Amino acid sequence: MSFGLYLYGIFPEEIPATLELQGLDGQPVFSHLIDGFNFLYSEAQQEKYLASRRNLINHEKVLEQAMQAGYRSLLPLRFGLVVKDWETVVTQLLQPYKEPLRELFQKLDGRREVSVKIFWDTKSELQAMMQAHQDLKQQRDQMEGKALSMDEVIHIGQLIESNLADRKASVIQTFFNELNPLADEVVESDPMTEDMIYNAAFLIPWDKEPIFSQLVEAIDQKFGERLRIRYNNFTAPYTFAQIS
Repeated sequence: MSFGLYLYGIFPEEIPATLELQGLDGQPVFSHLIDGFNFLYSEAQQEKYLASRRNLINHEKVLEQAMQAGYRSLLPLRFGLVVKDWETVVTQLLQPYKEPLRELFQKLDGRREVSVKIFWDTKSELQAMMQAHQDLKQQRDQMEGKALSMDEVIHIGQLIESNLADRKASVIQTFFNELNPLADEVVESDPMTEDMIYNAAFLIPWDKEPIFSQLVEAIDQKFGERLRIRYNNFTAPYTFAQIS
């Protein structure tokens, strides 16, 4: 029993049937052309899909395999998009958003999204900061074991927080100075965990990725064990395929 169509993404060119892709629930993936927009889809076996790790990976895998096969220009659709029929796609997506979709294809043509996430150990950074600022360390040590007023507690806390923020800003600025010149567009997002200090996506030309990767590696070596860097060089351009 089919509950409609599960949509993965939109391409400006037809995806041939010879490119065999397997979608959610093990369903074969097809390409359907509407007015110059090619939709990757499979028959939906569920009315609503749970955002489980397995389902999310399968959704992304369909798009990544198409990209690996050479179909690099795409507009990825959000996970879990099930529509009743193609008429729904026309009335709810293409009719109101046809021109913005075409503009997005032009923007993404020949470009790819890569992302950089930076992590550090806050306790280690705090210790290193104290060693670098002996006056602040001495001031904190002198307060240990004493009954402090609220103003004193706030004062020393603000000094420590301010110096730690400066260290963080210095790290981020290094990445900014080295990587941003290669990007056509950069989107910085909020950190996802407490030990993540930077989270950014970069829209870069496809042929610039090896250079970008080398820069990330060079920065990583510069900071040594101080940072952990998670670099994703191959993903569908979710961050930059947004309709305003």
